Amino acid sequence: MEMKTKFVEANGMRFNVFDEGSGEPILLLHGFPDSMQVWRDVIPPLLDAGYRVIAPDQRGFGETTAPENVSDYDMPNLIADIIHLLAALGVKEKVKLVGHDWGAGLGWAAVISKPEYFSSYVAMSTGHTISYNKEGGFEQEVKKWYILCFLMENHFAEQLFSQNDWAALRLFTQNHPEMDINWKPDMERPGRFTAAINWYRANITRAMKAAPGPLPPNVTVPVLGIYSDGDWYLSEKQMTESHKYVDNWTYQVIQGCGHWIPLDKPLEAADIILNYYKTL
Repeated sequence: MEMKTKFVEANGMRFNVFDEGSGEPILLLHGFPDSMQVWRDVIPPLLDAGYRVIAPDQRGFGETTAPENVSDYDMPNLIADIIHLLAALGVKEKVKLVGHDWGAGLGWAAVISKPEYFSSYVAMSTGHTISYNKEGGFEQEVKKWYILCFLMENHFAEQLFSQNDWAALRLFTQNHPEMDINWKPDMERPGRFTAAINWYRANITRAMKAAPGPLPPNVTVPVLGIYSDGDWYLSEKQMTESHKYVDNWTYQVIQGCGHWIPLDKPLEAADIILNYYKTL
């Protein structure tokens, strides 16, 4: 699908946004190292079902503004992006939120802190924040090895992953064909790979330094968790154990699929989402 986009000013940023359809709004949040393009084959069934679909390039990705400071990518700023963008687009009703990877991490933070803006939440791949940090088990500790590279000083990750025609990033992404279609062209622009990694630097580092405190209340927004059995980066347990922190929880596994569900199984993902909406 060719995605026609527009630029929208919100939260002091210039967002590149796909926004089509006229029904109940669905907001799609992509992750790393993606852009809105990750949703290109998921969107048509959602539009055909009568929904308004909104898919932005998030800050630092695609054609949206990429601030230079690590702190610009911390979770409060990312949540504010969502709220201000919806306002700038004239969205006044509750939104059906869908996120994948870091977009799912942001989605969890949004429905925890701003539940009044959302009627439901579909989290792909990434479980509830507490579940990810505490429930993923040894498998999750092994699978997140790459994050240590991203957090190293002196732009170690930028040097490691970009050299030899992005050989390490190709290996990291299992030589996914999206590498040459969108990821490499996006990431090789000056400062853009650093901007993408700053999502990790701003939020993982902050989480590691945070002092223990009382647990937030359970998520009251209905949640569907979608996991793929071939995920290299996330354990199934960090997703399934999310039910402990959600009042209304549904779970679905996509078989024979790697981490990038919206790219590898877009029609199946869209079908699961639309069938879930029928139950609400």
